[in-house]
Amino acid sequence: QVQLVESGGGSVQAGGSLRLSCAASGYTNIRYSMGWFRQAPGKERERVATIDTFVTTSYANSVKGRFTISKDNAKNTLYLQMNSLKPEDTAMYYCAADPDLSRLWLGRGQYWGQGTQVIVSS
Repeated sequence: QVQLVESGGGSVQAGGSLRLSCAASGYTNIRYSMGWFRQAPGKERERVATIDTFVTTSYANSVKGRFTISKDNAKNTLYLQMNSLKPEDTAMYYCAADPDLSRLWLGRGQYWGQGTQVIVSS
């Protein structure tokens, strides 16, 4: 059983930055793709960024050039560096993991964290 715990959310003004972290534990020898998703009130959950086992990254068009996903395997931690934040980035952010990238891509990851709130004020 994999456990994911997000941290680093908070309130920031537009144009500011935040770095989200997702600490993972309980890994087996299975290699996991991981990703960040977000859900704003009244909206569907959307994929923000993913990183696969070959460290290939992918981003939603709305965050390209502003957000960077990375991971530290030694620390079993996934990160999301968010720069130039906009009010429309306000959402609950979740990390997820799955051995199957395509399933993760579709938002059907096997493991999910509880989320961390990001609020961006104008």
